Amino acid sequence: MTATDIDFSAVFPDEVITHTRVRDIDLPGGAGTFALITLDNGFDHTKPNTLGPATLVGLSKALDALKVRAEAGEIVGVGVTGKPFIFAVGADLKGVSHLTEHEQALLIGRLGHETFAKLEDLPVPTFAFTNGAALGGGVEVGLSCDYRTISSGVPVFALPECFLGLVPGWGGCFKLPNLVGVEKALKVIVENSLNMNRMLKGPQAFELGAADVMFEPVTFLEDSLAWAADVITGKVTVQRPEVDRDEQKWEAAIAAAKGFADLKTGGAAPAPYRALELVSQARTATRDEAYAAEDRVLADLIMGEELRAGLYSFDLTQKRAKRPVGAPDKSLARKVTKVGIVGAGLMASQLALLFIQRLEVPVVMTDLDQERVDKGVAYVHAEVDKLLGKGRIGHDKANRLKALITGATSKEGFADAEFVIEAVFEEMSVKKKVFAEVEAVVSPEAVLATNTSSLSITEMAKDLKHPERVVGFHFFNPVAVMPLLEIIKGEATDDATLATAFATGKALKKTTILVKDSPSFIVNRLLGRFMGEVAKVVDEGTPIEVADRAFAGLAPMPPFILLGLVGPAIALHNNETLARAFPERFYVSENLRRIVEAKKPAIYIWPEGKPVVDPEVEALFEKPADPVVLTTEQVRERVLSVLAEEARLMLDEGVAAGPQDIDLAMITGAGFSFWNGGLTPLLDRTGVAEKVTGQRFLPQGVASVPA
Repeated sequence: MTATDIDFSAVFPDEVITHTRVRDIDLPGGAGTFALITLDNGFDHTKPNTLGPATLVGLSKALDALKVRAEAGEIVGVGVTGKPFIFAVGADLKGVSHLTEHEQALLIGRLGHETFAKLEDLPVPTFAFTNGAALGGGVEVGLSCDYRTISSGVPVFALPECFLGLVPGWGGCFKLPNLVGVEKALKVIVENSLNMNRMLKGPQAFELGAADVMFEPVTFLEDSLAWAADVITGKVTVQRPEVDRDEQKWEAAIAAAKGFADLKTGGAAPAPYRALELVSQARTATRDEAYAAEDRVLADLIMGEELRAGLYSFDLTQKRAKRPVGAPDKSLARKVTKVGIVGAGLMASQLALLFIQRLEVPVVMTDLDQERVDKGVAYVHAEVDKLLGKGRIGHDKANRLKALITGATSKEGFADAEFVIEAVFEEMSVKKKVFAEVEAVVSPEAVLATNTSSLSITEMAKDLKHPERVVGFHFFNPVAVMPLLEIIKGEATDDATLATAFATGKALKKTTILVKDSPSFIVNRLLGRFMGEVAKVVDEGTPIEVADRAFAGLAPMPPFILLGLVGPAIALHNNETLARAFPERFYVSENLRRIVEAKKPAIYIWPEGKPVVDPEVEALFEKPADPVVLTTEQVRERVLSVLAEEARLMLDEGVAAGPQDIDLAMITGAGFSFWNGGLTPLLDRTGVAEKVTGQRFLPQGVASVPA
């Protein structure tokens, strides 16, 4: 019995089947009859093709029939393409949570390999026509064909498995290095995946060597079929660079990728290391040996905690993010046709750029003097010009966007704005003064939003005539990159204001989370506890470098490098705010205060591109009389413990609706790892949650293997 004979419906009861639609095409130039497979799940591009068990069985049966036709001489070639805008975005992983046995997981790997091997073994030339998004198993479908074309309009092309806690296990770890070489393959399999799931576009995939030829989207299928005809008739001979299989060079690339994985995961995530094992074997392995090894690794990882946490993270970002818990009925939202921004500094300018790009409504920026206003408007214009230069927008769009942004020193231009956001200095008295001035100009229904990172929304609104229209609208820096938008409800904030905030956040294409008004909200409160405890550890005597190494695989970067990115002054301000609110738990480092007073912008300097603690910063640190030097493991345990305590308190206080919102916030606002599940699944998995708080954050099986 083969894997295709097994009924997986009990494990994947809700699979959206991607159908294998086959049609015959007469190739141009009399090249013969060509069977074209179109992968199509029957939905539009918003529900992409996936490859679940029933889908693979259907594809397998279609390939059996095509083999018979090919052997009978009825067809001269077979091609695979996708529905409009989508090729295939990989395995359907929804059923993984139902898998409780290693043998079940092993069969899932075998099913993919058996199906793709049938495509590889057809007795006629096979072609992948990658017309749209191709991820994971979709890329591996293409790798299983003899020849590949790709559209220049393909928006995403990637093997993101390591990001989730898996490996490219349907041939990717074997075929890609043997097609494009080990260094290029590892960049896609390990480096891009661990770099916040970086993806390629069509031209980059072509440059990589993952396709033999690239065509424009408008005539992509027609051009691909004509090219396939030329290949079949011998008019075109495909030549690819020879892959260097020198053992020493191959293993040197593996070693370099391992170093990168160490940096990103600290060895705590098994997936990239298992992928490296497979790529190492790919140099000499036969196909059967490679596929059997991939099956074993897939099964091990499917039954591992990291993948389950990764799938939990994926579900949060794909589902919970789109239906924010606690958001009012969207019908209450008011239409926004004009936006006002108080401030014209860098943050305000980033906001202005986002609003004109996403909402395409007029935006007015104000500041204290014309020079600052002009600088803010100039920043937006320059960023639009960059988009134009990269070909992301055309001249008409660029001119239209520039026309939407204006600046002034007076707030009179806010009179007809339905949404005004302030991005001024993080000081309560300054913000209250700004809102009083804005309220005197705008209509009673206009929403007043604050981009504060830590201050009370309730306090900010209390002296206004209409405190009900004030809402927290907290972005993360850089605004264009970070997906999270914390929406904070003050005590007086009404549902219409809140609904307008959520609708605006959605239009800005941000992940919105409702947060209770409390010091520093979700992300900055947890980061404040995190950074405060790390600073305390260092102040007590542990070297900075040791403390930084403790968090590989937890935070997106070491905490003292993050401190330089955030800015010591901002970090100090956040911790001082939290220490005032919770003096018994939040620590303010006097060494950090010295760094700020000395106006040092960061902890590290970067000679030759590598981080070294700035000697001038080190000289500012006051050394303890009796230093306590911890190991990396002790530092990590201590900091995870305070994070567990703080997360539990935040849930008890109702700051977040549930642990899922804490995790979604830390993933999208702080870059915490998918394969950790953000934060709370890691605290559960390590036992820290129960040790510190007496209970798990999530039931067993939600972001972990079922008990």
